Amino acid sequence: MRDPEGIARVLREADSVCICSHVSPDGDTIGSALAMRLVLLGMGKHVRVFCQDKVPDVLEFLSGAEEIQFPEQNTEQYDLFLSVDVSDPARLGTCGPLRDCCRHTAQIDHHGTNPDFAEVNSVDGDASATCTMIREQMKHLDAPLTKEIAECLYAGISTDTGNFSFDCTDPEAFRVMGDLLEAGLPLAELSMRLFREKSKAQLKLLGRAVEKMTFEADGQIAVMTLTMKDFEECGALSEHADTLVNYGLETVGTRMALLGRENGDQRIKFSLRARAPLTVDDVAASLGGGGHNRAAGISMEGSLEATTRQVVRAMKARLQEKNGK
Repeated sequence: MRDPEGIARVLREADSVCICSHVSPDGDTIGSALAMRLVLLGMGKHVRVFCQDKVPDVLEFLSGAEEIQFPEQNTEQYDLFLSVDVSDPARLGTCGPLRDCCRHTAQIDHHGTNPDFAEVNSVDGDASATCTMIREQMKHLDAPLTKEIAECLYAGISTDTGNFSFDCTDPEAFRVMGDLLEAGLPLAELSMRLFREKSKAQLKLLGRAVEKMTFEADGQIAVMTLTMKDFEECGALSEHADTLVNYGLETVGTRMALLGRENGDQRIKFSLRARAPLTVDDVAASLGGGGHNRAAGISMEGSLEATTRQVVRAMKARLQEKNGK
């Protein structure tokens, strides 16, 4: 359950705070971390932000993005460890050991599968984004909403709600958006940057993924795969594939979609999507992953071909179960 008062208490008591985002960071975890960084700096706290992986290029415009460090760069001890948008300890990646450098731990998260792994937990699986919870947290800290913080929160809320089109979008998301606009959020500019502008490499990768798309279960499951060779030939980065799975789900007749991609680390990363009332968080959980009802992810060892077959089988089973077959 949400505990903004508990989080406010430990934040006020701490002189130094270590903020951590999840692996393969997205807009919500980076936006949450950078917004909290600005809030805590405004409170006079000593703050550092860490993430196992680099900030995606599309989010580098956010205030403080250049200050995010890799965990191996840390040389300090902190009063408080604060994770944001991290569904379980494994999602901290190499940031996990940083907890041993902190006297206390806390977290703010919106994943329903979160096991409450910190000393103080503010978790709400029904929230559309962790960034909406950060806005609530700010009110409990009497923290002013600046244009820079508004941009960070918008990055998280808009990306996790699919630019306010996913069924997780709730009234709170729009109430917070009202606050952000009043704070001077340049909506048109940031919407273009986050959702419409694409690099040439990303467009090439999209073409490659669509060209290779296949369908299973009488066209109800769209399957997309990308190899390291695909990334190299397109001049693309792994982050350029983050939203491509949505094109599979947007194909007429599909009810579920997956994108499997090689990362060059002997593991295959899968992004799963589903249309209501189908779900994919249960599919992901059965294979060691997690996420939300309609959007989830998995990281698996093995070849791209073999692991893709395994994920497709699990998705077919979920589809048949829902169809009552």
